[in-house]
Parts: sequence; structure tokens; C-alpha cells
Amino acid sequence: MLSQTVEYALRAMTHLAALPPGEAINSETIAKRTRVPKGYLSKVLRDLVVARLITSQRGPNGGFTLVRPAGEIAILDVINAVDPIGRITRCPLGNPAHVQLCPLHRRLDDAIALVEHEFKRTTLAEVIETNAKTASRCRALSTSTVKGRG
Repeated sequence: MLSQTVEYALRAMTHLAALPPGEAINSETIAKRTRVPKGYLSKVLRDLVVARLITSQRGPNGGFTLVRPAGEIAILDVINAVDPIGRITRCPLGNPAHVQLCPLHRRLDDAIALVEHEFKRTTLAEVIETNAKTASRCRALSTSTVKGRG
């Protein structure tokens, strides 16, 4: 459902959100840590700067940082910056009798609206918090499993 561009943008944004506040990181490091091709990442980062979600600073201590705290940036903000979700506004079948959306396309558009709503209410902070909890549980589980084998 989400494009590769959106996935790469979300990888970059969650990585930036996990950094200490105010810490800048360069695009090469982001590309390595997120496994996003450097050239593609440059385009994505430019789109995120234009959307005023991140800022960039040149120089030896430069790099990219979030413009606002992660709790104030919705996943939908990131998606809309790089590849907005398309809504259905007219019959995709091209049927001239369908002046309004037919029941099928109305339901599809309603589903898209629900997805947008969930992305709008989910923040970067929630995503990194969930990932941190999952990683912590995995580490605890692997540690207890290793101890149990000894």
C-alpha cells in the first residue's frame, strides 16, 4: 500500500526521532544505518526539508534534525511530504453513468479515509517508543533463553 519512497522516508524520520534532541546527523550516516540507497535518500530528505519536517545545516557539525519534537509529527505528515495517499474522487472505471462514486469505490475511499485517520493520529514518538519496547523485550527474551540453556 505504501510506496518505497514512503518506507524510506519513515526509516529516515524514525532514525532522526530516536536521536537525542538537537543532535544532527549527515545523510551518509542515515543511509548506512537505515539501509536506504544514498542517492534515493537525498531526494527523500530534500522533500522532508521542503515540507518543513526536518532541517539541514551544512558544515562539519551539520546534518539533519527534526524541526519539531517527534510527538508532534504524525506519520501522515511524513507520507504527505513524499508520496501522498490518493483518494478516490471519481469512478476509476471511467463509467460516464457514475456521476458520483459507485458503492464499491465509495467503500474503498472510506477505507482510505480510515487509513489516513490512523496515520494522522500516530506520531513518530509512538513508533520509536513501540520499537524500543519490542527491542527491549527481545533482548530480555534472548538473555533468559541463553541463561536457561547453560
